[in-house]
Amino acid sequence: MTSQPIEKLNKEELRQTLADVIDVDATEIGEATDFVEELQVDSLLLLELVVVLEKKYQVKFTEQEMRTARTFHEALALLQRKLAVSI
Repeated sequence: MTSQPIEKLNKEELRQTLADVIDVDATEIGEATDFVEELQVDSLLLLELVVVLEKKYQVKFTEQEMRTARTFHEALALLQRKLAVSI
């Protein structure tokens, strides 16, 4: 069984996934949009985001990792690191 390549991480697909879970339009999620401060994402919704991303990309996040990924750019970078490790 081969690992899926890192190319499977499409920025716009990730943006749309986050938007779907948060229930906002994808255009509201800019590179530096703070999920908590700007989109009012609470801890329960953050947990839901984690679960969705873990299932979709077949990775695991620590609690600390998810606390530090508060913007789209940070979430993307975290996923890229996780996927690179699993290759």
